[in-house]
This record gives sequence, C-alpha cells and structure tokens, in this order.
Amino acid sequence: MGDRWHIEIDRGVCIGSGMCVSNAPDGFTLDSARQSHPTEPDTDANEQILAAAEGCPVEAILITLPDTGEAVFPPEE
Repeated sequence: MGDRWHIEIDRGVCIGSGMCVSNAPDGFTLDSARQSHPTEPDTDANEQILAAAEGCPVEAILITLPDTGEAVFPPEE
C-alpha cells in the first residue's frame, strides 16, 4: 500500500464491540470504558487496519490520508 494513514475513532459512535482489536490487535486497544483507541494515530497503511474499519459494526473508525485529509474509509460517496 505504501501510504501513511491517520486513524480516528468517533467515540460518540463506538459501541466497544472489540471487533477492531480482533481484526488488528496491534492497531487498536480498548480503554476501561470499552472505547477504542488507535495505538498509533498516524501509521503505515495496512490490511489489518482496513479490515478493522470495514468490520466495525457502527463504522466508528475513520481512516484518512494525513497530507490531504482524503477519506480512505469510509469512502466518500
């Protein structure tokens, strides 16, 4: 993939399902309130992070390109 990504969690939407941690255990953690946090908000693009975003039941994971802000996930319509 080669890109860098900026990862954000919409904590108003996150339901703490833990799917992100299951799909990308090195990319996400859950805090004591079961809210997701990226381990590195700016990271290299990788398939596990994308799978976590795609597998989030409420689409609380937002991935953008840090230089341009262009959406990687969810894709802009």
